[in-house]
Amino acid sequence: MELPHRNMKSAEDQAVATEADEETAPVPRFAYSILAVIMAIFCLSSVVLNTTVIWVTIRHRQLRQPINYALVNLAVADLGVTVSGGLLTAITNSMGYFSLGRAGCVIEGFSVAFFGIVALCTVAVIAVDRFVIVCKPLGIVHFHPKHAVMGVAFAWIWSLIWNIPPLFGWGSYQLEGVKTSCAPDWKNPDPLNMSYIMCYFCLCFAIPFIIIMFSYLTLLWTLRKVNSRRVNSKAEAKVARMVIVMILAFLICWLPYAAFSLAVVFNSQFYIHPLVATVPMYLAKTSTVYNPIIYIFMNTQVRGMWTNSVSG
Repeated sequence: MELPHRNMKSAEDQAVATEADEETAPVPRFAYSILAVIMAIFCLSSVVLNTTVIWVTIRHRQLRQPINYALVNLAVADLGVTVSGGLLTAITNSMGYFSLGRAGCVIEGFSVAFFGIVALCTVAVIAVDRFVIVCKPLGIVHFHPKHAVMGVAFAWIWSLIWNIPPLFGWGSYQLEGVKTSCAPDWKNPDPLNMSYIMCYFCLCFAIPFIIIMFSYLTLLWTLRKVNSRRVNSKAEAKVARMVIVMILAFLICWLPYAAFSLAVVFNSQFYIHPLVATVPMYLAKTSTVYNPIIYIFMNTQVRGMWTNSVSG
């Protein structure tokens, strides 16, 4: 008679524990399900688009040019963010909690931050490449494979340098938003952690942001000046539209996350609802979908070869 009673008590305890977890969850259970579906859609789109970029570039020798090295590197970094962060976030959201433990949080936080900064630095490298080619501040410059490799290598090395410190105690990776994904700890007011966050923000967000904005705005100004001297300059107008789209996409993806993180850094008591705090993080991760569309599929040459590959 005692065994059924014990089983019943155990079931009651589990029910109480489950109810307690639901009460302490940052958002209702249905919100996690919605977030899981959204992230799954973006993950699938990112994998298809970025894999297509890599496949088309490898298949067509004409695209294996130095200027495209950074574009392929961007696709690789975006795939890294998708696999290490987006896919795991979709799974944890479907479960309603982060199930990978402390070690899993550190691994996920490091991986997403690492690939994310590689992608961000690569966008900056692409911006500089286009600025130098179009604006010609150094005269006639020819990009060789070694220059492209140096730019790609810099993005990986720079990201590695600034994402390793939390693994050794300078900063840390913690749960963020609705507690189903991990990132650098922006909230800890400890001076040692704050010193890392400030360095990380300035060197991995602010500087790439300034480089990207300066390069594209200067490029846009140059195109406008050239366009004013010509009649029916459709090529320059097309490039100008692409530049505007690039700038807007970058601002939409990264500026909210950077602004929110900076607000938390300067005021650790700053409160924002977890679901609202999750929006900037998700916007940053959606860049893995926007990047291949803007940088690759708005390129007439690449789009034409992709069409030929599909039809062939």
